[in-house]
Amino acid sequence: MAAVSFLFNIANSILGKLGSHALQEFYLIWGVKNELNKLKKTLITIRDVLLDAEEQQSKNHELTTWLEELKDVLYDADDFLDEIQTYVQQSQRVKPKVCFLFSPFKMLIFRYKMSHKVKEIRERLDSIAADKAKFHLSERTVGLEMIRDLTYSFILPSDVFGRRNESEEFVQILMQNGVDECLSVVSIVGIGGVGKTTLAKLVYRDERIVKHFPLRIWLCASQDFDVIKLARNIVNLASGAPCDSFNVEQVHASLQDALRAKRFLLIIDDVWSRDRSKWLELRSLLMVGESGSKVVVTTRSDYIALMVESVVKYNLKELPHEDCLSLFLKWAFRNGQERHFPNLSKIGEDIVKKCKGVPLAVKSLGSMLYATTDEREWVKVRDDEIWQLKQDSDDILPALRLSYNQLPYYLKQCFAYCSIFPKGQEIASIMLIQLWSAQGLIHSSNERQELEDVGVHYVKELCSRSLFEEVEAYDSFITFKMHDLVHDLAVLVAQTDCCVIKSNTDSINEKVRHVTLFSYSPSEESIPEILCKRNRIRTIFAPSEGFERFASLLVGQCISRFKYLRVLDLRHSSLEMLPDSIGSMKHLRYIDFSGNNNIQVLPANICKLPNLQTLRLVLCTKLQKLPRELGNLVSLRHLYLTTKEQNLPEKGLGSLALLQSLSIFGCDNLVSLFQGIQKLTKLRTLVIGDCPRLTSLPKGIGHLSALECLMIVNCEELMLSDWQDFEGLKRIRSLVIGGLPHLVALPEWLKGHANSLKFIRISTCPSFVALPAWLENITSLEKLEITGCPKLSSLPDSMSHLNTLRMLKIQKCPGLTRRCEKDTGEDWSKIARIQEIHLNDITIHN
Repeated sequence: MAAVSFLFNIANSILGKLGSHALQEFYLIWGVKNELNKLKKTLITIRDVLLDAEEQQSKNHELTTWLEELKDVLYDADDFLDEIQTYVQQSQRVKPKVCFLFSPFKMLIFRYKMSHKVKEIRERLDSIAADKAKFHLSERTVGLEMIRDLTYSFILPSDVFGRRNESEEFVQILMQNGVDECLSVVSIVGIGGVGKTTLAKLVYRDERIVKHFPLRIWLCASQDFDVIKLARNIVNLASGAPCDSFNVEQVHASLQDALRAKRFLLIIDDVWSRDRSKWLELRSLLMVGESGSKVVVTTRSDYIALMVESVVKYNLKELPHEDCLSLFLKWAFRNGQERHFPNLSKIGEDIVKKCKGVPLAVKSLGSMLYATTDEREWVKVRDDEIWQLKQDSDDILPALRLSYNQLPYYLKQCFAYCSIFPKGQEIASIMLIQLWSAQGLIHSSNERQELEDVGVHYVKELCSRSLFEEVEAYDSFITFKMHDLVHDLAVLVAQTDCCVIKSNTDSINEKVRHVTLFSYSPSEESIPEILCKRNRIRTIFAPSEGFERFASLLVGQCISRFKYLRVLDLRHSSLEMLPDSIGSMKHLRYIDFSGNNNIQVLPANICKLPNLQTLRLVLCTKLQKLPRELGNLVSLRHLYLTTKEQNLPEKGLGSLALLQSLSIFGCDNLVSLFQGIQKLTKLRTLVIGDCPRLTSLPKGIGHLSALECLMIVNCEELMLSDWQDFEGLKRIRSLVIGGLPHLVALPEWLKGHANSLKFIRISTCPSFVALPAWLENITSLEKLEITGCPKLSSLPDSMSHLNTLRMLKIQKCPGLTRRCEKDTGEDWSKIARIQEIHLNDITIHN
C-alpha cells in the first residue's frame, strides 16, 4: 500500500538533487553529465507511472516485487547523489585548497569511480524500467498540493458526542466507597477506537471527581507494563520530584510516601500486558492510600479486566448511529454548513454506517472529507472496495486505511516514519520535524520558506485528519499522540522500511532502513549479527533507557559500518566517549545524546560533519566543554546543549549562520552568554533554563530580528534591568518566563509586539504582583498561562478587551483563583467570554 508513495517521494527528491546547482557544477568538472542525464530521463518515465502502480499493486504480486526492486535502486541513487552534493559543497568551501588536495591523478581516479557508480545505478534503473511495460501503467502527474485550511483542527473536549450517560454512570461508580476498601479497581473494556480513553478523560476532568479525589494521576501503560517506569511516573506526577536517578528501593519508598493516607484516582490507560505478577507488584505498592482510592484501567481485553480484579467491569459499547452522524458532520463541515449540502449529508450517513459505531473511524473519515464539496469524492469513499476486504477482529479499521490512502503523497512517508516511536509516546512536533528533515522528507516549492515551517504544516495537516491527537499546542509547538490503531496503521504502511527491535528479536529484514531499539538489552554477540550486516540503515533510534552497555557497543563496533546513517538517537545512554570516526559519517544529520551522564568531552571530529542539522546535548551534565571548532558545522540549524563551562565559545557559536534554535539548559557554572549573539541572524527560538549563576544577557539579543520564541526559566540570579534592550525584537510570538524571583512585572518592551505576540506563560515568579493595564494592546494574544505567582491577586480591567484570547490557565495563585471562580468571583466578568479556562484542576468551557 505504501511503497509506491514512498518511491514517488524518493523519485522527486532524486530529481531535485539532479537539478541542483551543486550537481550542475559536478557535471562540468567531472564529465558525467551524459550518464546523469540518462539517469534523469529514465527516472522521470518511472516516476510518472508510480501513482497508478499504487492502485494496482494490491491485485498484482509481480508488480509489488518490481516495486521492491525499484525501491532498492532509488535508495542507492539517493545515497549516491547525497554524497556527491556533500562533496561539491565541501570543495566550494575550500576552493583555494582544491588544487593542493586533488592532484591530476587523484582527480582521474575519483572521476573514474564516480562515472562507474553513476553508470551502475543507471543500468540497474534501465533494467527495471524495461519491465514496466508489461504492467500497462498509466502516466500521472501531481503537483505539491496546497495545505488545507486548518482553523478547525483542534476540537475542544466539550465537543465529544454521546457518552453523557456513560460518563455520568462512571462518575457515580468512582464515587462509591466500598466497605473497608483501601483500593479498588474499575476497568473500561471495549474494542479499539470505541472511545475508552475519551470516556476516561471526561470522567478524569469532571468537577465532582476533581473534588472527590485530592490526588489524580494519569498514566499510559507501556506494552510490557514496566512496573518501575510506572512507579517513577507516579512519583513524578504525585510529588513533582523527579526520581529518574533513584534505584528500585528508593522509587518504591518515594511512591508510597507520595500516596500514603491520600484518597487518589489513578488511571492506567491502554493496558495490554497479561503478566499478573507485574500487576500484583504494582498493586502492592498502591495499597497505602486512603480508603476509597480507585484505579481505572482501560483495555481491550476481558481477561485483563479479570486479572486486575476489577470490582466493576464497564463494557463500553459502540457509539449510537445518531451520535456518530453528529460527530461525522462536525468534522466534515464548518459550523452548520451541512444544511447547505443535503446530498452530501445523505452520503455521509451511509459512510457512518460502515464505521460500525467506532468514533475514531467516524472522526477520521469526517476529517478526511472536510471542506470537500465534490459529491464524487464522497461517493468514492462510500463505495471504495476497501470496505469489502475481509477484516480480522484486530485488523486496522478500513476507515483508517482510507484516511491514509487519501493523504497527499508527500505526507504518506512522513506518517509512516512515525512508526519508529513506541506506542503511547507523546511526540513533540519540533523533534519530529527535525527527524523528517534529516531524512529528506520535507519539501518546499518556495525557496524562501523554511523547511521547519513546511514541517509545521505537515504536522497540523495530520492533526486535522485525526491521525495525530493533539495533547497540547501553542503556536507552532504541538505535542501529540497517535492512537494505538493509528500507530498500527503506521507500522503497516512502513512495511519493511522500519523495524522495532525488542529483547526477543533475533533477526531483522534485510531491507530495513530505520531501526528503533525499545526495551532491548542484547548480549554482546547479538549486536553485530542483528545490525551490522544491514549497512543501509538510515536511522538508529533508542528513545528509552536500558541501553547503557549496548550504546557503547553500538558506537564502538558498528557505527563506522553505517555509512548512510542520517539519524543517531542514543538518549539516556552512558557513553563515556565517542570515536573520532564519527567525523567520517558524511550523511549524518541528526544526533541526540541528551541525558548522557558520563560523556565529558566530544571528539573534535564531530565538527567535520558537513550535513549535521540537529545536535542535542541537553542534560549531558558532565560535559566539560564544547568543541572549539563548533562553527565548522555549517549546516547546523538546531543546537541544544548543557555544559560545565563558565563562558560559551563565541567564535564557535557565533559562526553558526543557519542556526534557527538554540537551547542552553542546565549549565550550573555559566556566568554569561557569548557576545556576538546578534550574528545569529536566522535564530528563531532561544531557550535559556536552569542556569543559576547567569546574571545578565548579552545586549545583542535585542538585535535578533528573526526571533519568534523566547524562553527564560529558573535563572535565579538573572537581573532583568536591561530588558529595554529587547525592543529590537520585531517578530516575537511566544514568551515563557519562569523561576525568576526578581521579576515583578512584565517588561515594557512587550507593548511593541501588539500584532505578533500570541502566547505568554509566567510561572514560579514569587515577586510578580500585577499584570499591566496595557495588556489590552496585545491584540493578537491567544493563550495566557500564569502558574505559581502567589502575590498576583487580581486581573486588570483590560482583560475584558482581549478579544483574541481563547485560553486562560491559572494555577497555584490562591487569591487570583478565588477571584476568577465561575459566576461568583470578582474577576469572573473580565474572563467570562474566554473559550477555555483552567483554574487549578478545574476546566471551564464557555
